[in-house]
Amino acid sequence: MSDTDALIHEQQLNAARATWNAEAALFDDQPDHGLRDPAVRAAWADLLKVSLPASTVAVLDIGCGTGSLSLVLAGLGHAVVGIDLSPEMIALAQAKAAAAGHAIAFHVMDAAFPQLAPGQFDAIVCRHLLWALVEPDRVLERWLRLLKPGGRLLLIEGYWHTGAGLHASELLEMLPAALTQTTLQPLSDRVELWGGMVADERYAILARLPGQRADA
Repeated sequence: MSDTDALIHEQQLNAARATWNAEAALFDDQPDHGLRDPAVRAAWADLLKVSLPASTVAVLDIGCGTGSLSLVLAGLGHAVVGIDLSPEMIALAQAKAAAAGHAIAFHVMDAAFPQLAPGQFDAIVCRHLLWALVEPDRVLERWLRLLKPGGRLLLIEGYWHTGAGLHASELLEMLPAALTQTTLQPLSDRVELWGGMVADERYAILARLPGQRADA
């Protein structure tokens, strides 16, 4: 990245950080953000349970926001690390984890360039973030470096009525060639996930790196 590109990226980060800091206080008011409804929370737990290994594994929650999915993942028994650009979001996530008694490592971090050691996670979960990142295809390549052999990548994305987002076909085309066993699961009609009917395109893509987990 050139000095000019780095400066532009930093300016974009600052703008995004300010936006999400301002959203933090009310972020959990959305049913699928706060997961305050037990039925909505259970629906997300079910989706994560069938997408990730049954045994305890190391999971990275990218763009964790206020930590709602991180808490669900920890509740399923996984060792969770959550990263988000917004310090306000991370502060709320840390408070929620402490209240729930979960030891989750949360970090303020740029999701596009995560400063984490390679090959340490069995799974990466990212919900409703990739569409907002510049050059998401290159971002995905960086994320794969964080996975162990046989690691899983779970992307929960959508294309919304505002015109923002990624169509499933677009995201499937940009997945790194190294990924295998790719499956697409439409989620628009899963009202239990969203706390009501939605008219947007929403979906989950699950893919894996070749290889076998050491504890498999």
